[in-house]
Amino acid sequence: MTHPLALARFRVLDLTRVRAGPTAVRQLADWGADVVKIEARDGGQVEGDRDGSDFQNLHRNKRSLTLDLKQPEGVAVLRRLAETADVLVENFRPDVKDRLGIGYEAMRAVNPRLVYASISGYGQDGPYRLRPGVDQIAQGMGGLMSITGPEGGGPVRAGIAVADSSAGLYCALGILTALLEREVSGEGQWVHTSLLQAQIALLDFQAARWTMDGEVPPQAGNHHPTISPMGTFPARDGHVNIAPLGPPMWRRLCEVLGHSEWIEDPRFADAPARRRNRAALVEAIGAVTRTRPSAHWVEACNAAGIPCGPIYALDQVFADRQVAHLGMAEAVAHPRLGPIRLVSQPVRMSRSSGAIRSAAPDLGGQASEILAEAGYDAQSIDALRRAKVV
Repeated sequence: MTHPLALARFRVLDLTRVRAGPTAVRQLADWGADVVKIEARDGGQVEGDRDGSDFQNLHRNKRSLTLDLKQPEGVAVLRRLAETADVLVENFRPDVKDRLGIGYEAMRAVNPRLVYASISGYGQDGPYRLRPGVDQIAQGMGGLMSITGPEGGGPVRAGIAVADSSAGLYCALGILTALLEREVSGEGQWVHTSLLQAQIALLDFQAARWTMDGEVPPQAGNHHPTISPMGTFPARDGHVNIAPLGPPMWRRLCEVLGHSEWIEDPRFADAPARRRNRAALVEAIGAVTRTRPSAHWVEACNAAGIPCGPIYALDQVFADRQVAHLGMAEAVAHPRLGPIRLVSQPVRMSRSSGAIRSAAPDLGGQASEILAEAGYDAQSIDALRRAKVV
């Protein structure tokens, strides 16, 4: 039996670009929302080639309409689309949307039920509101780079766009919350977050070490900042992650490593001692783990109920049998590229899981059908094209 997609009843106007905004909208699109991607007539994208992996992965499950919002006629088209939309998402710099006449209050006047979502670099108000914001700046200002990398090694950026992606996910969560609240109040509202806010929130316990305990967390490299031992250890053929949580696992790890005497060693006898003597403990464990290949330790530790796993390059990630079982690479047909594989939605539901139903759209590829749905007849659509509005 085929079940409807969870968000199929919602229409979303997507005015976003780069990464944070498209990440938010992708969550809605994957769960079945009808997403209309509104783009500049020249594309105006900075995610690389439209047929490239990044663009395709960010913008699947959408339809495209080009629209010149610098023309009054373009704003008029957007307003008409907003009359029946449920959500509008934008990530302009905070002053731009009001200058174009498409800010929250203007769109709320068109449709009071509209959930209007904004992502910016630093927030919609405050002293930095007009600064341009990008992921790496937020990683630095949000503290992530100060706790990433080897001890004393200087600031290190994360290998992915953490601030962008987390801002997108938090925004999507806010949108869904606002849609649920609308069922009670009957009204939409303005949902907004920023790269800086999302990055700080994502620090979680590391941030709370400062806000509650007054402790400035240092870099800890590949080892957990507060638990020892937990981290990366050398193997004969590379490295492995080992994470014994709690005293029982610690004792079992000592037995797996062939050093039961560590259980009573006063340097390692309890969690505070192991944390104080982290360097000596890491060195001692590494001297043992480097004598066997990583597969040996993955098997031995997991057999003893101790979390342990390999450290993969990306080709190895998708070759892993569990990853393959989870279906984290999902195939979709592209009209020019043929079958392509994109990164799957990581949440599953028993009746209405999301899916990648279509590749990213061609620029303005669905303009006629979108405008027709908004009530424009063929003659009006032709006029808009001749005026270079769409």
